[in-house]
Amino acid sequence: MVAAVPSIRSLQDVHDLEASTPLPLDRTPCTYALLQRSAEASPDATALSFFLTLDEHDRPHRWSYAEWLARITQAAHLFRRLGIGRHDVVVFVLPNLPETHWTIWGGETAGVVMAINPMLEPATMRHLMATTRPRLVVTLAPMPGQDLWEKVCTALEGVDSIAAVLAVSPGRYLLNDAQRAALAPSAAVPAVLRGLPVIDFHDALLREDGNALTFGLPGLDDVASYFCTGGTTGMPKIAVRTHRTEVANALQLSVALATTLRSPDATVFSGLPLFHVNAQIITGLAIWASGAHVLLGTPLGYRTPGLIARFWELVARHRLVSFSAVPTVYAALLQSPRDKLDTSSLRFGLCGAAPMPRELFQRFTSLTGVNILEGYGLTECGCVSTVNPPDGEARIGSIGLRLPWQEVRIARLGGDGAYLRDAEADEVGALLVRGPNVFKGYLDPRNNEKAWVDRPTEGGRTELWFDTGDLGRVDADGYFWLSGRTRELIIRAGHNIDPQSIEEALCAHPAVALAAAIGRPDAHAGEVPVAYVQLKPGASATEEALTAFAHSRISERAAVPKAIHILDALPTTAVGKLFKPALVEREILDVVRKEATAAAVTLTALSATQEPRYGWEVRWAASGARASLRDRLAAYTFAHYEHEPATAPPTHPLKANFE
Repeated sequence: MVAAVPSIRSLQDVHDLEASTPLPLDRTPCTYALLQRSAEASPDATALSFFLTLDEHDRPHRWSYAEWLARITQAAHLFRRLGIGRHDVVVFVLPNLPETHWTIWGGETAGVVMAINPMLEPATMRHLMATTRPRLVVTLAPMPGQDLWEKVCTALEGVDSIAAVLAVSPGRYLLNDAQRAALAPSAAVPAVLRGLPVIDFHDALLREDGNALTFGLPGLDDVASYFCTGGTTGMPKIAVRTHRTEVANALQLSVALATTLRSPDATVFSGLPLFHVNAQIITGLAIWASGAHVLLGTPLGYRTPGLIARFWELVARHRLVSFSAVPTVYAALLQSPRDKLDTSSLRFGLCGAAPMPRELFQRFTSLTGVNILEGYGLTECGCVSTVNPPDGEARIGSIGLRLPWQEVRIARLGGDGAYLRDAEADEVGALLVRGPNVFKGYLDPRNNEKAWVDRPTEGGRTELWFDTGDLGRVDADGYFWLSGRTRELIIRAGHNIDPQSIEEALCAHPAVALAAAIGRPDAHAGEVPVAYVQLKPGASATEEALTAFAHSRISERAAVPKAIHILDALPTTAVGKLFKPALVEREILDVVRKEATAAAVTLTALSATQEPRYGWEVRWAASGARASLRDRLAAYTFAHYEHEPATAPPTHPLKANFE
C-alpha cells in the first residue's frame, strides 16, 4: 500500500511521485495479498454492502474487511480442494453478486479465473469453454424468471474438461420471508447437470476454513485471469492477465484517486457487470486497495428496472462519493429526479469504455454539479491507463494524464505497423502502453502477431510496447486525447474520417442524446459516412433537420453523413457501450438488398458476420439473375458468398436488421 500520497494535479506530480515512491509490488505479490493488507489495516471497516432488490437498498447486507477476506479465503480453499491448481481454470457465468467476487478473488488465489457474459448464447459460451478448458464452472442455480441454468446446461455439451458445476442461490439475500419461501422450491440445486456433479456453492463454502490460507500464494508473474476482449465482433480474443497486471493497475488507480478514496467512509457504487474489468478493478480491487467501501447494487446493476430513476436516492442514502459508468448511463441519469435530495457527497463520476460526447459532458456537469473524470484503458492493460485527475484542471474531451508507474506514448507507425518515431506534441499517432499493468499476451498466439511494437532506445536496445489500436495525441501538458480507433476510421476514397467528429457535431443538437457514426459500404468510394442518433426523452427532430444541422456544424465536407437515421435506442453491449457492429451490419444488409433490387433478384436468404481476422462476410441465396448480383457485389470491399437456397445459413445472431 502507498501511504500519504500527494494530490496529483499535473504530469509533474506524476513524475515527482514516481521519483520518490516505487510501486510496492514486492509487498503485494498477488490480488489476495492486496486484499489481505487492507483487511489487516482496517479489519472492522466495511468492505462491501449488497442489496438484492432495489426496494431493499436501505437495508443492505454488509461484510467487514475481515469477514470479506474470510469468504475469499474459504473460496480459495474450496477451489483447491476441488482440484484447482495454479494453472487450472475456474469459469464463472454469474450476475453481480457477492459470490461473484468470492469466485474471482478466491479463484485467482487457487488458479486462473475466467468470466463469461451471462447474456451470451450457449454456442458462444461453449466455444469459450472449449478454448480455455475449465475444470470448474460456477453459475446461478435454477431460479424463476431466469434461463441461465438452462443456457449453461446447453453450453456444457461436449466440453470434456469440466469436473463439476457449483451453483449459487442468491435467494438467501432476500429480506422478505414470503419471497424467500416462494423462491425456495425453485432454487433447489439438482445433484447432476449433464452427468456432472453439482455442488451447492454456499454449503461447500461454509465447510471451508476462512482463516489463514493453507497453501502458498501465487506470484506476480502467475496467471490470474483470462478475459474476453473485443467481444463485440465475432468470437472474442482472450487476454492472459497476470497478478502483476491486476495488482499494479489497482494500486495505480487507487493512488491517482487517493484524495477521494483514502477513507473508510468513502463509498463507491458498483453497477457495471462483474464479467467486465471495469467493475472488477475500478469499483472492486482498486477500492479495496484504498481501504474504502463498495456498494454492489442488485445482480443486474444499472440494468435493474427503476435503478436509474432512483440513482440519486442511492447517492443521498449511502453518501456515495463516486461511481463508474458509460455515456449511455450518464445520458439516462439526466432524466432522473434529484429534487430535495442531498447529493453533496458525490465527488465525481468516472467515464470510460466509450468516448463521452462533449455536449453530454457539459450538460451533465452543469445540471448536476458532479464532475466527470474521463479515462481510458483496455482489458489488456489491466483496466485503466489514463484518467483526468480529480483535483486537477478539467479538460473536456481529454482522457487525462497517464497513471503513475506506467508509460503511455503516441508514436508514428508505418503501414506494416513498425515503429517510425515518437509523435510530436498534438500530432496524431498510435497510442502505445508499457508498464507492469500490461497483460502477458493473448491465449491464441496468432492474435499476438500485430499486438506489439518494438521501439528502439538509446544504446541499441529495444522496448516492447503494446499497440492499443487507438489513435490519439498528447498535448504539451501531458494530457492525452483520443482521435478514434484505427479500425473504426471511415475511409472515403482514401480520405480518413474520424467518426467522433461527426458524433460530437450531432450531439450538440438540443434533441440528440447519443450519436454513432459508421462507414456504409460504397461501390465507388469504398465507404461513405452515415449516422444513427437516439433522441432525448420527449424530444423530436426529423432526419432532414438533423442532416441540415450536420451540414452547419461539420466543416469537413467529406465527413458530412450521407444519411442520418433516428432509432428509439442505439444498440449497446451488456456493459452499455455503443454496439457499432450492429449498425454496420444493418448498412451492409441494406446495400445488398438494394443491389438485389437493382439486379431484379429475389433474395431468399441473407446474413452478414464480422470475422475477427478477415472482416465482414456476406452470405446470400437468391432466385433470378444471380450473376448480375454477383457482379454488383464485386464492387464492394466486403467478402460475399453465394449459397444454394437449401443450404443458406440462418440470419446472423447479431439480429441487427431493425425491421
